[in-house]
Amino acid sequence: MKTDAGRRRWLFGGVAAVAAGAGVGGAWWKHDANAAGAADGVDPTFWARSFTRPEGGELKLADLRGKPLLVNFWATWCPPCIEELPMVDRFFRDHAASGWQVIGLAIDQPSSVRKFLEKTPVSFPVGLAGLEGTELVKDLGNTGGGLPFTLVLQADGKVAGRKMGKLEPADLDAWRRAQVHG
Repeated sequence: MKTDAGRRRWLFGGVAAVAAGAGVGGAWWKHDANAAGAADGVDPTFWARSFTRPEGGELKLADLRGKPLLVNFWATWCPPCIEELPMVDRFFRDHAASGWQVIGLAIDQPSSVRKFLEKTPVSFPVGLAGLEGTELVKDLGNTGGGLPFTLVLQADGKVAGRKMGKLEPADLDAWRRAQVHG
């Protein structure tokens, strides 16, 4: 009996140590992700980037400073990306009047993006990020480079949120509320 009680103590102690380590690791990652960039939370070169638009012209990130910004990285070959695009577009249409900006950066072949957008247009601006986009998502905290990936920046340029994987309405609502009340 004493052996079982001792094993349980060791087991609970081990679980507690692992949980504490995970908490410290998560806090370190969050701190490191926010501290890694400049004072605004992203590397200053982020704002210097520009991307060709599928319909022609340029999408300059510098033009987007000063208002909340949602950056959605996607590709035509990524099913969860395609599934979330209508929701992202609806968010843009519903909240653009209150200052929200939304852009999509397609990590894909320009011809594929153009063909896709002809069939499934979106209201928000899209930039052709190509292979450069894969490195950009890694620089922005998505070290695995997976898609979809969404970055949210506050009006002051600080990182308000990151999500690797398909967005849910609750994600958009939480970010929107944080900007309104934050």
